[in-house]
Amino acid sequence: MLTTKPSLLTDTPLHYCPGCTHGIVHRLIAECVGELGCNDRAIGVAPVGCAVFAYNYFKCDMFQAAHGRAPAVATGIKRAVPDSLLFVYQGDGDLASIGMAETIHAAARGENMTIVFINNGIYGMTGGQMAPTTLPGQKTTTSQQGRDVKTHGNPIHICELLSALDGPAFIARTSCHDVKNVLKTKAAIKKGFTYQLEKKGFSIIEVLSTCPTNFHLSPQAALDWIRDVGQKAYPLGVYKDIGENG
Repeated sequence: MLTTKPSLLTDTPLHYCPGCTHGIVHRLIAECVGELGCNDRAIGVAPVGCAVFAYNYFKCDMFQAAHGRAPAVATGIKRAVPDSLLFVYQGDGDLASIGMAETIHAAARGENMTIVFINNGIYGMTGGQMAPTTLPGQKTTTSQQGRDVKTHGNPIHICELLSALDGPAFIARTSCHDVKNVLKTKAAIKKGFTYQLEKKGFSIIEVLSTCPTNFHLSPQAALDWIRDVGQKAYPLGVYKDIGENG
């Protein structure tokens, strides 16, 4: 089964850099939608960032949102087509910087949508600048001596932040640095979709990802960095789950 391309994916070659885990997460989304029998109900919202061309890879209706506005666009879509299975796909610069207001308010309202949030701690598409999730001491093109919290502030922990709100139904942080965690990521995405189908409300799955190009690491070393550094700064786990009877 795992060697068969999910029917929701197109045959378009991915544009992502070698070793980037965007492609893995695209496949997981497609597998989950297919397993839930919702290919004909799926609608996706693409971000601005490395995944800006996500609409090329899914055989479903896709919307391209302005930078950071994906949750606002998704709100309109879901309210207009409430029986859709809606996935919102965003990176850390898109969601946690320019889109922070849209994210927080969609979560606070408990909008019935599922956000898949890719956190690689850097602005990948535009050249490797510091992002809201860049770690203290981490070097980027705009923090060449490393992120200084006295000057640049502390990283933003999205799962912890949103879990303080009453609106969300499911919040989890996962990773794709090895097979075990890829499977956990799939399970989290599927639960987010399931809760949406059950009209339980807002869910967000944060996925720790790699950016070998801007990390200046090999693909394997970038995965090791997530294992050894990334998940210590951003602990994996479920941060909120209203449960089966919620």
